[in-house]
Amino acid sequence: MTSSSEPKEPALRRRKGMQALGGPINKLTRQTFGERGLADGAIVNNWATIAGDMLATASLPEKIAYVAGQKGRGTLHLRVANSGLATEIQHLEPLLLERVNSYFGYQAVARLKLIHGPLPPPTKGNAFELIPLSDEQTRSLASDLANVEDPDLKAVLEKLGQSVIGRRAKLGEK
Repeated sequence: MTSSSEPKEPALRRRKGMQALGGPINKLTRQTFGERGLADGAIVNNWATIAGDMLATASLPEKIAYVAGQKGRGTLHLRVANSGLATEIQHLEPLLLERVNSYFGYQAVARLKLIHGPLPPPTKGNAFELIPLSDEQTRSLASDLANVEDPDLKAVLEKLGQSVIGRRAKLGEK
């Protein structure tokens, strides 16, 4: 029996070991992204994957506006760095909408609204910047990926491998 004067054991809410940084960051940014119709910010965080490297370097999703009461068929407000690219994006709109919607798995966006203006400066120390590998590391990675037939998958795995191997080498791990 425990007396009422003894403190009760708090519910076990702590996790043992290390925790991924993405969880707390998502909790902090969810409200800001949510106010802009960007849910958890997935479209912003994965814009390069969705739009491709060329479009991602010169454009940035700002918000998705939905008609009241609807969860789909919104308007993606896209900031574009220069007018020449804006014209190109207008021609590519059906393809870009298809890529956005296939990323989400439903028709989240029906239209684009292009906003001309400068993009925020890129952040320094990009966490995904590739670190050059030694010749031996490059050969080892190529050997590991030799049986991958799909060229797109192979390219993605190669970038991932370069990032992981480079980070480990930088940290002095094997």
